[in-house]
Amino acid sequence: MPEAAAQIAALIRTIPDFPKPGIQFRDITTLLLDPAGLRLSVETMAAAVEGPIDLVAGIEARGFVFAPALALALGAGVLLIRKDGKLPGATIAEDYALEYGTDRIAMHADACAPGARVLLVDDLIATGGTARAAVRLIRKAGAIVQQAAFVVDLPDLGGAHALAEDGVRVHSLVAFAGH
Repeated sequence: MPEAAAQIAALIRTIPDFPKPGIQFRDITTLLLDPAGLRLSVETMAAAVEGPIDLVAGIEARGFVFAPALALALGAGVLLIRKDGKLPGATIAEDYALEYGTDRIAMHADACAPGARVLLVDDLIATGGTARAAVRLIRKAGAIVQQAAFVVDLPDLGGAHALAEDGVRVHSLVAFAGH
């Protein structure tokens, strides 16, 4: 594990059996409390981005923490991907499957111009359901999303692989086995 990844991983707390037995919850709040660790996370994610980016799309809610910092580092704007019903004005939305049922994310219909180059960002990629829905939503608006950045990847759950199959290059700072 490279030095930056080891430093970042050491700042992420694992909470066993949350929110249910058998789950190892990867808590980034401890990383966010550490100014040097937060700076290192943002700088490392920004360094992995290829080419110019027009917008950094943050997925509600923890993606909102990293999107503005990355946008500033990359000279880009911020696109909010929210739970449906949380944005005023005209929106477009995308449904996605959950373990039991479905959910829906949305963005303002005029939030990004066709052809805009968008980096998707969130704190964690697990099964990839929300991230893949966000990619479909951004592409529905005519924008280009070919890259995604995450602090944590849970590779055993396959989300990064699924995004790659959708044509999105995934960069994660750290990976943890299991779920």
